[in-house]
Amino acid sequence: MTLPDPTSEWRKSSTSGPENCVEVCLGRPVMVRDSKVSDGPCLAVDSAAWASFLNSLSSR
Repeated sequence: MTLPDPTSEWRKSSTSGPENCVEVCLGRPVMVRDSKVSDGPCLAVDSAAWASFLNSLSSR
């Protein structure tokens, strides 16, 4: 299991609301978590897969 560095910078989604909050920690791998549970589990995503995901959103 990959854990983020405790000093890592987490960024909150600009479209997060009071009930739907997502944070991302850019690195290798990219980490995604629920900002309401900052000490909870994280989803690790390969950097290339994350870039592909973001590109798919921008092409909409």
